[in-house]
Amino acid sequence: MNLKTVSPSSSNSYSESRLQKPAYPAMRDDTTKVVAPTVTVEPASQSPTPAKRVTVVASEKETEGLRYDPEAIAEYYQQRSLQVWGRFIGIVWPFVTFALSLWWDRQRGRIAKNQKRRAVRLREILTKLGPAYIKVGQALSTRPDLVPSLYLEELTNLQDQLPPFPNEVAYRFIEEELGAKPEEIYAELSPEPLAAASLGQVYKGKLKTGESVAVKVQRPDLTERIALDLYIGRSLAAWAKKTFKRIRSDLVAILDEFGSRIFEELDYIQEGHNAERFEQLYGNVPDIYIPKIYWEYTQRRVLTMEWINGTKLTNLEAIEKQGIDARHLIEVGVQCSLRQLLEHGFFHADPHPGNLLASPDGKLVYLDFGMMSEVKPYQRYGLIEAVVHLVNRDFEGLARDYVNLEFLTPDTDLTPIIPAFAAVFNDALGASVAELNFKSITDQLSALMYEYPFSVPAYYALIIRSLVTLEGIAIQIDPNFKVLSKAYPYVAKRLLTDTSLELRTSLRDLLFKDGKFRWNRLENLLRNARISQDYDLNQVLNQTVDFLFSERGEFIRKNLADEIVNGLDSLTRNSFQNFTYTFRERVGLAVNEKPVVSETPQSLAHIKRIWEILQETPGFDPTQLLPLIPKLLVKPETQQMGQQVASGLAQRAVARLIREILVAQEPESIQNNGHKQNSSTRLALPE
Repeated sequence: MNLKTVSPSSSNSYSESRLQKPAYPAMRDDTTKVVAPTVTVEPASQSPTPAKRVTVVASEKETEGLRYDPEAIAEYYQQRSLQVWGRFIGIVWPFVTFALSLWWDRQRGRIAKNQKRRAVRLREILTKLGPAYIKVGQALSTRPDLVPSLYLEELTNLQDQLPPFPNEVAYRFIEEELGAKPEEIYAELSPEPLAAASLGQVYKGKLKTGESVAVKVQRPDLTERIALDLYIGRSLAAWAKKTFKRIRSDLVAILDEFGSRIFEELDYIQEGHNAERFEQLYGNVPDIYIPKIYWEYTQRRVLTMEWINGTKLTNLEAIEKQGIDARHLIEVGVQCSLRQLLEHGFFHADPHPGNLLASPDGKLVYLDFGMMSEVKPYQRYGLIEAVVHLVNRDFEGLARDYVNLEFLTPDTDLTPIIPAFAAVFNDALGASVAELNFKSITDQLSALMYEYPFSVPAYYALIIRSLVTLEGIAIQIDPNFKVLSKAYPYVAKRLLTDTSLELRTSLRDLLFKDGKFRWNRLENLLRNARISQDYDLNQVLNQTVDFLFSERGEFIRKNLADEIVNGLDSLTRNSFQNFTYTFRERVGLAVNEKPVVSETPQSLAHIKRIWEILQETPGFDPTQLLPLIPKLLVKPETQQMGQQVASGLAQRAVARLIREILVAQEPESIQNNGHKQNSSTRLALPE
C-alpha cells in the first residue's frame, strides 16, 4: 500500500493537530461555537495531491480531543457529491463482483475448489476498504458457526496482520507527537512493526529505564476516510428507515453510536484513560491483567504501554504447550464481561482474539481499549431481569423487560407478544440453561423484530457485538461452550447479594407468585450462585436478614409466615396421627386400621434441600449463623411473625377440631331410610 507521508514543515499540519477537531470541516460560525485552529487534512486518495486547508468548527469542549459530529460531517460532504459517489461505487462494486463470482462458482459446481481464493479475495476487499469494514471482518473471524473454515482462516489475518504503512511515516509521527526522534526516546525499537491492525501498527521497544514496551502508532489518512464511510452509511441508514416501513429500529442512531466509539479510538490519550479505568474496575478480577500505560511517551497518535508476552486465545496448540487451560480463560473472560456489562457498565466493545491474550503465567490479558462503551444503571438492571425471566420462562416479565430496555414503547400492547415469546423461546432454550447461547436467542429474536413493533436501541448494538464476538471465541476453543450457562451463576449471585431496589423487587417477583413461595426457584438460585466467583454466602445471609426485616420485606415476611404455618401444621398433624395410631395399636383398638403413612411436608423438604445446598457452598460455616439468632429475636418484626405463626396454627387447630366434631356427629344425623339430611342441616353446629 503506497501511503503519502505527512510533511513536517507545515506549521499547522494534520500531525500537529493532536488535540483538535478531526478532519471533517463544517463551514459555518455560529454564535454558540468557536472556530478551532486550522488543521490540514490529507485527502483519502493516494495521489500526491497537495493537502488542502480546512476550517473546523467545534465547541470549546470538543477541541479537547476527537469527537464525532455527524452534522458537521454531513454539512461538509453534502458539498462534495462527486467524492461521496466515488467512494460509494468503490465500496459497492467489489462486493457486487465478489457476489457474482460466488454465483458463477455455484453455477459451475466449483464452490469448494475456489473457496480458498474467494476467501483471500474477501479479506483483500475488506482490507482495501478500510477500518470500518475491517472491523466487520474481525467480528466475522470469531464465528466458526457462521463462516466456513477457509474464510475464517483468512479473516483472522484482519485481527493484527494487515499491511503496515511505511516506517518513515510512523517514525515521523512519533517525533511530531513526542517531540523527539524515536532513537532519542526509546533505547530500542524494532525495525519493523510486529503487528498491524485497522487503526495502527505496533512496534516492540525498550525505554531508557529498561522497561519493555509496545509502541502503537496510528495510520495516516484515517479521520477523513472513516468520516466519509460513516456519512455514506448514515445516509443509507436514513434512506432505508424512510423507505422500508418494517424497519423500526433507529439505524441512524446505531450508526452514530458506532461512529462515536470509532472516533474515540482515534484518540490514544482517550484510550490510555480507558485502559486505566478498566484496570481500576476489573484489575482485581482473578486471572485478569491490564498492561500499564506510560503517559510520558503517549500522545493522540502514539501510545506507549507495557509489553506483554502472550498467545492468542484461539491458538490452542501454543496455549496447550504452555500448560494453560484455554477454556478456563474463556470462563474468566465471560465473568469479566458480565461485570463489565451488568455491574459497572464500562465495557470492552471489541474483544476479538487479537485483543485477548493468554500470558505465560495463565492470565487473560486485555489489549486495545479504544472502542469502549457504557451501559446505564437502569439498562444493567433491565438486562439482569431479562436473563432471569428468560431462564425461568417468565415471558410476561420478559415482555415488560423489553419495554424497560426501550425495545418497545410503554404504550405497546404486550398481549400478543407474550405468547410469541413463549412460542419462540421454548424452542430456543432447550431443556436447560446449559443449552442457551446468544446466537440461538438472537436468531429467534430477529423473526419477532419484524412481526411486532420492536425497535433496537443504539446502545444495544455494541453490547450484542461484544457478546457475540466473545461467544465466537469460546466456540472456537470449545464447540460445546455455552456463554449463558456460565453467565447465570453470576446473575444468581447478583440477585442474592445486590441491595438495589430494582433487583430486590426482581428477586421478590421471582420467588413469589400468586402469594405462594416458589422454593424451587430459591434452590436454583442458591445452587447456581455458589459456583460464581467471589460469592460470599455470609454476606448473602446478612443482607437477607436486613432486607427481610426492613419495611420493603413486609410482603415476604407475611408469605413466609404462611409457609411456616403450612409446614408446622402438616408436621404436627402427621405426628399426632402417628401417635394416636401407635397408641390405639398397643391397646388393641386399631384392629382394621392401616398405619398412617407419614409424608414430609413439601416446604420442609425444600428447606432440607436448601440446607444441603448451603452446606456444600464454599466458605459456609454454620457457627456463623449463631450471632444472627439474638439479632433476630430482639426485632419487633420477628415477634410479629411469631404472633402470625401462632395465630395461624391456632386457627388451623380450631378449624380441624370443629371439622372432627362435625364428622363425628354426622352418623347420628343419618335418617332411618339411609339417606343423609340436606347440607344446611348437616353443616349446622350441634345444639
